[in-house]
Amino acid sequence: MKNHVWRPLFVVIGLVVFILLVRMLYVPVDFNAQEKGYTFGYHRLSNEQEWKDYPAKYKESGYCLECHPENTATLAESAHAMIPCENCHGAALQHPDAPELLTVDRSRELCVRCHSSLFMPSSGRSAIPGIDPAEHNVDELCSDCHNPHNPSLEEM
Repeated sequence: MKNHVWRPLFVVIGLVVFILLVRMLYVPVDFNAQEKGYTFGYHRLSNEQEWKDYPAKYKESGYCLECHPENTATLAESAHAMIPCENCHGAALQHPDAPELLTVDRSRELCVRCHSSLFMPSSGRSAIPGIDPAEHNVDELCSDCHNPHNPSLEEM
């Protein structure tokens, strides 16, 4: 073969060897290798304790029950019962120690994700009451008229 074929081939082979050498030096030995092989994806056995010690960012809705029984009781009776509190209120990490960190998403976009009318009735979401967000109370927040903990109740 001519030199114009060999030179690029040697460059490609050199790059592959370089990448493999860097990977061998950079990637920890226990990365992605367990007794069951590569079934767990990107996993490093030596940092399991590090992840166990990491504080949980999200809590279950039962965590909210202790301090907010009126809201959780209303929510449990509504169509929103299966939605975790943190979907609207943000992650409960540091709450109640730092309540200002707990945000409340009152945006229309949050409600419209599920309550926008669907064009395909075969979808499982077709059972959810839908609105046309371009026409239904365009300049208002949903929570101005609906109680998010029980949307069938009118807001007072």
